[in-house]
Amino acid sequence: MADYDVVLKCWSAVEADYSGIGNLVLRRLFKEFPQSLNHFPKFDGMSQADLASNGDLTAQGVTVLTKLGEVLKTRGNHGEIIKNLSKTHANQHKVPIGHFKVIAEILGKVMEEKAGLDGPGQQALKRLMTAIIADIEANYKELGFSG
Repeated sequence: MADYDVVLKCWSAVEADYSGIGNLVLRRLFKEFPQSLNHFPKFDGMSQADLASNGDLTAQGVTVLTKLGEVLKTRGNHGEIIKNLSKTHANQHKVPIGHFKVIAEILGKVMEEKAGLDGPGQQALKRLMTAIIADIEANYKELGFSG
């Protein structure tokens, strides 16, 4: 529970700017991990400047952070949320588990810059995201998705 307390303490700064932070997280994802654009084809070929002002990208970032906020606020009781998220990401979006790991790393960096998540907070976020991603992976296996 201590990890949740540490991360959620900074999460209010993320919630205050879901649009800006969500857009930034996805822009960095595309820049640092360009193969992720395979799952977001409508953003492929766009410049970072165009992405920064793209309403669709911002909306997608808000969706990602809103869902993660829901998961974090359950303080580990996220089974049903993760199950539903796993279904859509396996069956509909075909997102490999590795993509969750990359976006988690990027989120940690952005939270450090924008929400004051310090070293211990970074470690807490890493532990939480490792557990959440392991739960997604377990659901993927149950669904027969090897992504």
